[in-house]
Amino acid sequence: MRPHFPLALALAYLSGAARSADFNLPPSAELQYSIRARQSSLPLSGSALVKWQLSADQKYSIVTETRAMLVGKILDASSQGGIDEHGLAPDKFIEKRFGKPATITSFERNSKTIRFTASAVTYPIKGGEQDRSSATWQLIAQIRAATDQLKAGSEWKMFVAGRRDAEPWTFKASARETLRTPLGELATIHIVKAPPPDSQDQQLELWLAPALEWYPVRLRFSDADGDFVDQVLESVKKQ
Repeated sequence: MRPHFPLALALAYLSGAARSADFNLPPSAELQYSIRARQSSLPLSGSALVKWQLSADQKYSIVTETRAMLVGKILDASSQGGIDEHGLAPDKFIEKRFGKPATITSFERNSKTIRFTASAVTYPIKGGEQDRSSATWQLIAQIRAATDQLKAGSEWKMFVAGRRDAEPWTFKASARETLRTPLGELATIHIVKAPPPDSQDQQLELWLAPALEWYPVRLRFSDADGDFVDQVLESVKKQ
């Protein structure tokens, strides 16, 4: 089990977080991915569907469903909420992993508190906090709003809630790369979210395509034990 981020340090981070940020949310879309993975030392392949939707009443939803051949569904995740001056403002994050019970992370706006069904830990809502699904789309929105300032080494910081606790995330622009995909060769920006040196948390890498509204062309989730999920975009259906 990975260590919890100390509450005092989390509060210090929140108190210094930016109170507002420019953002430009991408259009609603359904993104279909092929996946290859290793889970519990077992090699897997399959598909993932991500539904990103914006509504006219300043609401959003993100639904992710990942399936592996022979095993079936290995992940269901959803994030829903509103849009405020910071960008995405999650209300609820639900995650169901293969063989494990579903967990619910609630962003209680009235009491300004983040709560978890999987633990008794709570965090105050200061503004701009994300969950593990919304964080990627918040990042995309921030990059889309400041593409002229994007360069290798650029960083984006946010406070992100998972299944049982929350911690600061830092995304860093790594390099420009051309990827071969089922959609052809695409120019991308490689973004890395690496865990702190003493953490056993998951590493996340994203390859964003400017020519495709900055949607993620590839995502790779890597665990400290060697397990990973690697997704490559196969099709995009704009809503």
